Amino acid sequence: MRLQLIRHATLNLQYAGLNFLIDPMFSEAGVNPPINNSANDRRNPLVPLPMKLEILLNPDAVLVTHVHQDHWDEAAAAALPKATPILCQPGNEETISSSGFTDVTAIESVTAFKHVNIIRTGGQHGRGEIGRKMGRVSGFILQADGQPTVYIAGDTIWCDDVVQALDAYRPDVTIVNAGGARFAAGDPITMDADDVVSLCQHAAYTKVVAVHMDAINHCLTTRADLRNRLSHEGWLDQVSIPEDGDGFEYNG
Repeated sequence: MRLQLIRHATLNLQYAGLNFLIDPMFSEAGVNPPINNSANDRRNPLVPLPMKLEILLNPDAVLVTHVHQDHWDEAAAAALPKATPILCQPGNEETISSSGFTDVTAIESVTAFKHVNIIRTGGQHGRGEIGRKMGRVSGFILQADGQPTVYIAGDTIWCDDVVQALDAYRPDVTIVNAGGARFAAGDPITMDADDVVSLCQHAAYTKVVAVHMDAINHCLTTRADLRNRLSHEGWLDQVSIPEDGDGFEYNG
């Protein structure tokens, strides 16, 4: 398998001979306002796409963990061909279909896309009242004969849902959204450095790829922050922290 970070949570995953585009956010740098109730006024996205948009428009399928604007934006909905297969969590299919997409599948628990099994996992997009307001989020496990098991955790903190997915599927590769996103008050709503360390301690067998950093104004854990913390804790060799446009290969 080969994974390429495009920007933030947008990924290209080449898996079992198929190309999956994950959580497409195609907006140009600075066209969107800051996240409401965040601690700074930087406009989003903070950085441009690292490649021409045309390169991203012909995936075999798109996986959408949830439809917050930094994972499925108007620019992506406008640019992707309407016949592109879209796989999403239950409750998001109408939002996606309303943009004209004709092949939208909500994954209740597990589905097969061609020869790849895709299993939906749960998560918590924050704690307490903030987590409830953020709504339902999902991750995905990908499995195929002769291929590593890949876990796309999605927008979640370290929680029982993540522990259960790790323990049930023992993924070879785990992709985490590690920007420590948060509002002006309250706890993080995605994994921060503490959470990534907890994941490494719990599942030392999995290779972690940390994304979702340095692109949206309320993601306050930077790549440098995470790298320094992992180095201090002795987990840096387990975690890949790609720059925008960088690739990651897993060969077993």
